[in-house]
Amino acid sequence: MTDLTPGAPTGTPDLARRLADSLLAKQLKLVTAESCTGGMIAAACTDLAGSSAWFERGFITYSNDAKMELLGVEERILRRAGAVCEGVARAMVQGALSHAKARVAVAVTGVAGPTGASPSKPVGTVWFGFAVPGQVLTEKCHFEGDRAAVRAATVQHAFTRLLELLA
Repeated sequence: MTDLTPGAPTGTPDLARRLADSLLAKQLKLVTAESCTGGMIAAACTDLAGSSAWFERGFITYSNDAKMELLGVEERILRRAGAVCEGVARAMVQGALSHAKARVAVAVTGVAGPTGASPSKPVGTVWFGFAVPGQVLTEKCHFEGDRAAVRAATVQHAFTRLLELLA
């Protein structure tokens, strides 16, 4: 991962402000699709006054049914690999784009804990889907800590990667 301006603050509010500035400069809007963060990314965006100029909408799709109904995630993907996998993250980000008037999207699905883990998906495992004009990509991360720490790290990583992809 590339460094964002050495010495610059990287707290969630600052990252959200920097993302807002980038989206506004490029005349782009953002849509979010969240599972393990339960809307924390969207909340951080809408904490900023004027966010309606660059934040289009957010989907909180915590259950598998919500992922299928709201984002079009195929049941076969969920059955085959579970909700925390690359295929679901990709389908979530693509579904968010197809159900919104935005050209930038982020999706997150993970195991925040303390339950729900497995040997192949320990607590802290998070899959991301990112979409910027001309590119859709997925990324798997592992964050340390308790539920709150994993969720906070997920939000910060989402903003950091979006900034990198938009740069």
